[in-house]
Amino acid sequence: MKISILTKDVAMTNAIKAYVNQKIGALSSFVKRFEKRGDITLFLEIARSTKHHKHGEVFYAEATLALPGKTIRVEEYNTDLYRAIDGLKKTLKRDIIKYKSKLVHKTNRKKAGKS
Repeated sequence: MKISILTKDVAMTNAIKAYVNQKIGALSSFVKRFEKRGDITLFLEIARSTKHHKHGEVFYAEATLALPGKTIRVEEYNTDLYRAIDGLKKTLKRDIIKYKSKLVHKTNRKKAGKS
């Protein structure tokens, strides 16, 4: 899985890039079965948001992952950039697992109908 990172109003440091690759890159094991059909790319946007009514800095992390038959889009807001990335990973992992379980259930239903 390739990770494409875009930043807005946030300086891309080596620490942020390493953190993203460590946390989000760990999800590559969940999408390995789909990489056989083609390359999977996760588009990640990290920004400083001013659209909230909260005071101080609010960070925004958004991920878009195109899988066969479904595009998963997740966004997370937090006052800490690293917590926003952690929340994004948690939600993205949950959505990938949900998609895979539906796919397996659908495949098993088709196999059961053929018997």
